[in-house]
This record gives sequence, structure tokens and C-alpha cells, in this order.
Amino acid sequence: MAISSDERAFFVALGARIATLRKNSHITQVQLAQAMGVAQSTVNAYELGQRRVPVSALPLLARTLGVDLETLMGQDEAKAGKRGPAPKLAQHMERISQLPKPKQRFVMEMLDTVLAQAGR
Repeated sequence: MAISSDERAFFVALGARIATLRKNSHITQVQLAQAMGVAQSTVNAYELGQRRVPVSALPLLARTLGVDLETLMGQDEAKAGKRGPAPKLAQHMERISQLPKPKQRFVMEMLDTVLAQAGR
């Protein structure tokens, strides 16, 4: 099925955002592919705008990249005035929440130790 020039432009822009968000999150294409259950070559094709990202994959993609759907879709300009947690911190918190409970406890103990030392 042929795709219009507007659709092509959309998927190229989406791919560029995915690549930027992935790199900012220090995630490799291989890691993103594993999280999404696709091949690395598929992630590469998404990032180059050569392949359409399925709508059903967008929520998982956004979560993996540590952003909301609006940001992933390029609709975050309206939210520019809102402040929230630092994106990097939010991404780390999301990744920590995905860990098994024992590893979460270990991370929390490490944070408690560092924060206690910083408070002295």
C-alpha cells in the first residue's frame, strides 16, 4: 500500500525522535529491540522512517524510552510550560521499578547510603 508524502514525513520525524530519545536514554538499538520484541534491524528501520511503527507498539515504546505518548508523537510543545521531574531521573525511576524486588531494595539501600553521606 502506497503512503502519502505527509505520512512519509510523519514517520521520518517519528523515527528521528525515537533515535534521539533512545540515545538520550543511553539505550542501544539492540536493547530497544529486545524490549519491544522485534529485531534490531526493525528498530533501525523505524528510526530511519523506512518502516511504520505499529500503533499497538507506541505505549511500550514510550515507556521504554521514558517519555509519555505526547512527547513520543512530538506533541509536547503545549506542555512546555509544565515542569516535572528531570527526564533522566524519571527514566531511572521507571527502569528501577521494572527490576525484581530484591534488586529494587538494593538500589534503594545504595541511594539511602549516598544521600546520608551527602547530608553530613
